[in-house]
Amino acid sequence: MKNIRNFCIIAHIDHGKSTLADRLLEYTNTVTQRELQSQTLDDMDLEKERGITIKSHAIQMDYELNGEKYILNLIDTPGHVDFSYEVSRSIAACEGALLIVDAAQSIQAQTISNLYLALENDLTIIPILNKIDLPSANPEEVTDEIMNLIGCDYEDVLRVSGKTGEGVHHLLEQIVERIPAPVGEENAPLQALIFDSVYNPFRGIEAYFKVVNGSIKKGEKVKFMATGKTYDADEVGTLKLKQAPKSVIKTGDVGYIISGIKDAREVKVGDTITSFENPATKAIEGFEEVKPMVFAGIYPIESEDFEELRVSLEKLRLNDASLVFEPESSAALGFGFRCGFLGMLHMEIVQERLDREFDMNVITTVPNVSYHGYSKKDPETAILINNPSEMMDPMTMDRVEEPYIKASIITKSDFVGPVMTLCIEKRGEIVNQSYLTSDRVELVFNMPLSEVVFDFYDRLKSISKGYASFDYHPIGFRASKLVKMDILINGDMVDALSSLIHESNAYYIGKRMCEKLRELIPRQQFDIAVQAALGAKVIARENIKALRKDVTAKCYGGDISRKRKLLEKQKEGKKKMKQIGRVEVPQSAFMAVLKLND
Repeated sequence: MKNIRNFCIIAHIDHGKSTLADRLLEYTNTVTQRELQSQTLDDMDLEKERGITIKSHAIQMDYELNGEKYILNLIDTPGHVDFSYEVSRSIAACEGALLIVDAAQSIQAQTISNLYLALENDLTIIPILNKIDLPSANPEEVTDEIMNLIGCDYEDVLRVSGKTGEGVHHLLEQIVERIPAPVGEENAPLQALIFDSVYNPFRGIEAYFKVVNGSIKKGEKVKFMATGKTYDADEVGTLKLKQAPKSVIKTGDVGYIISGIKDAREVKVGDTITSFENPATKAIEGFEEVKPMVFAGIYPIESEDFEELRVSLEKLRLNDASLVFEPESSAALGFGFRCGFLGMLHMEIVQERLDREFDMNVITTVPNVSYHGYSKKDPETAILINNPSEMMDPMTMDRVEEPYIKASIITKSDFVGPVMTLCIEKRGEIVNQSYLTSDRVELVFNMPLSEVVFDFYDRLKSISKGYASFDYHPIGFRASKLVKMDILINGDMVDALSSLIHESNAYYIGKRMCEKLRELIPRQQFDIAVQAALGAKVIARENIKALRKDVTAKCYGGDISRKRKLLEKQKEGKKKMKQIGRVEVPQSAFMAVLKLND
């Protein structure tokens, strides 16, 4: 146990976490040269394509220093703010963290938020300056910033290049020296914390855990404390590049268990595994419950695929614990699920994974955030409004509160003006402005979450030429003047396009939505009216002109009355069609409505 080191890698997006993990695997000979590829641990196709880490990946390495053998358990984590839940779970299974900072880009918002997350869990931090081989690297200045942030000495900051491998051998020595060994009692009853799980179609559910106390043996009867169910540990082992079965996993080590669990609901991340014969008295404190930020409805294209979609979401939830869903129904789309995501990227990834891994084609409705409504009868009790259709009648409603966040934006001083303009446009209030260096500014805003959800991040990146970094955390609810806006197409309300928006923006957004839908909805053989309405009051309207079929094309020559008769007949037909005609709204329209500011 004293020779085990558990650590994770935390950093901002693109600061080189996965590349450094590759070098560590290479120098400890965990993977052969043949198996080594760039971002070896990112095993999902999506991760390879986008070049981002979506899942945390655990792997065990063997390392020898001064004739003594050490076991290093590394967890590579994602950098994007939408996957911060993955990071918090990885941190719970470690004693130390490698904090990586890009020598060319310096400290970013996500660096700071992940650092605080690690410090809350009392981890030992090893600061690392990465990408020192770049011509644009500025190691001295960035080292000073790291020293100010963490409060460490100049010698403590290690200089490494994940690409060339410079300084990695020294880093391995430092990991052994500086990160403490796990603490726990080997003879105590078994307590193992589940920090991740994955669905294997051939073997059932594999749960990844860290043994806090005691040990777990192959073939013994184990009990999952949250569900109270018992299983046989058919196989236990450690996580190399491929799984390595073992007969016993002792205190402090990280491993996996396969026990033939078929039902996805029986495994909960944060649960404690204990022995059936000699159970522990209490469970380990797991993780805090995840708070979804963005909600959207996911519906199957064919209504008979509803059950299949449920099973797919349950399997996906195993692998992505931050996904929350519950059944709901819509007049336009039939039965589906209301899903909670941590952000728009998370939603996009879930949609992609459903398509790729489970072959599920789905329709996604317009995302929104959850609000709190209060009625006049009982103005103290909050009613959760996840969906615009749940909005109360304005006559009985006292007030509506919307979620606010504290946003921290770090940018170059040249872009302070445009960034401020953007935040104030999104109803933000400036809280603080501080200069980190002469050239870099941290801006702190209180903003409504609903304004940040859709295109804020994209616009922030484009106005700051990619330099601004953004991080946020929720700070509670505030009363706001919100109105429900409905979209009517040909007089029929499309409930999937309804949204809750601030009163000041209603007219502008309604007008933009109608214009956008006019472009996207295909023309029919009758006029279509697209309207935006607040209750009974129509605030914007666009007309989609009818396609006119040339009915007189076959008439050549002859009397004019023949042509007239055909045109009269067409006119009658159009009238009738208008009465019974239905308009299909394409999926592209749902997504395009979100990107109104492009």
